Amino acid sequence: MTKQAVQFDVEAPIEDLCRQKSVFSSIALLVIAVLLVLHTLFSSIWGRPSFAVVMLLGIALLLAAVELIWLRTRGRRLTERAVKIESCFSIGIAFALTALLTYITDRDESPYFVLLAIPILQCAYVFGLLTTILTIAAADGLIFFWLSYFFALHPPARVSQYLEGGMLSVIYVQMGLLVWFLVNRLKTNQFRLSATLNDLKATREQLIREEKLAAVGRLASGIAHEIRNPVAMISSSLSTASHPETEAGVREEMFAIAAQESKRLEFLTSDFLTYARPSQPNRSPVLMNDLLSYIAGVTKAHAARRSITIASDLVEELPIDIDVPQVEGALLNLALNAIDATPEQGTIKLSAALEGVKLIVNIQNSGPPIPDSDLARIFEPFFTTKPAGTGLGLAIARGAAKAHGGDLWLSSNQDGCVTFSMTLRRSTTGDV
Repeated sequence: MTKQAVQFDVEAPIEDLCRQKSVFSSIALLVIAVLLVLHTLFSSIWGRPSFAVVMLLGIALLLAAVELIWLRTRGRRLTERAVKIESCFSIGIAFALTALLTYITDRDESPYFVLLAIPILQCAYVFGLLTTILTIAAADGLIFFWLSYFFALHPPARVSQYLEGGMLSVIYVQMGLLVWFLVNRLKTNQFRLSATLNDLKATREQLIREEKLAAVGRLASGIAHEIRNPVAMISSSLSTASHPETEAGVREEMFAIAAQESKRLEFLTSDFLTYARPSQPNRSPVLMNDLLSYIAGVTKAHAARRSITIASDLVEELPIDIDVPQVEGALLNLALNAIDATPEQGTIKLSAALEGVKLIVNIQNSGPPIPDSDLARIFEPFFTTKPAGTGLGLAIARGAAKAHGGDLWLSSNQDGCVTFSMTLRRSTTGDV
């Protein structure tokens, strides 16, 4: 066994020690109570329990109960040294109780030697191998000392009793050493498991750091890619416009392109700031059916250009406390995405329903399913399949949903039924 494993055996975790000590105290209570009952039931064999026996057993029951209560109430505040000192006291009490009860009953085959099993088990768990061996030797010595003392007062000595004492001693030796071995193995395995968990935790933290760095890299790459094209267009347009030989019409066209690309950069910057620095919701009461009706109204003209029908399935008023501009922007973005993904003569359906303390909003379009190759990236910043898209719309919408205690996900991806679902907590305190 390694030096590290032996050290861990001596310095067992305090919570395990306290928990095991509570178990030993409970066992002691049970054994003492059973011995008292058995002594009474078999008084014809062992003799009627005297007042001294009953008093000692009663005191032992009281001490075991006090020990159990003390461990239950103070276990988490105890040190390992305090637990070991208490264990020594408990073991000493068990030996003294066994000796006194054996002396008072004055029998060669005392039933109270069974009490010695408890301190042996305690030693095997709390202390090391040497202390366990010494405790076993003390228990065996007490048994043979009593037999010698008893037969000195009540001769002649009976070899059969010494044989029974020897068998009991062998049982104590096997029990103590076996329990110590098993407990030591368990603690060694626990130490190795703890070390493995620490390694896994360190590896996980490293992977998280690396993933964060990779995410920052992807984000920076996306920003650079999105900014590069407009800047290049602005630069080339201004360069062309500033050339002396450029005609007035071409110059005006170049200025218009530069202004358009500048506006695109402004939108991109605004979207990125919204994504990178999401604000805490400033909640106010609103009816979700009114909000969805507004979304349907402002997108109807855009949908009508391609003969797309926007239908609203709004049965209840559905009151909710939300940041109206945040949620309105998120739903408007989802509705516009649905229009872009829907073929001509298609249909878009807006609906909402209660789901516990949350409200779920569904925006469904009748377009084709999102390709499997894109599913894992649809909420990734700067990922877009649109020629003029920034790729931040879904990421911002999901951030708004999470800020309201909910989420945004693709709940259906079938041909003719593609649905994005958003959940929103109805209020910050629970049900409305």
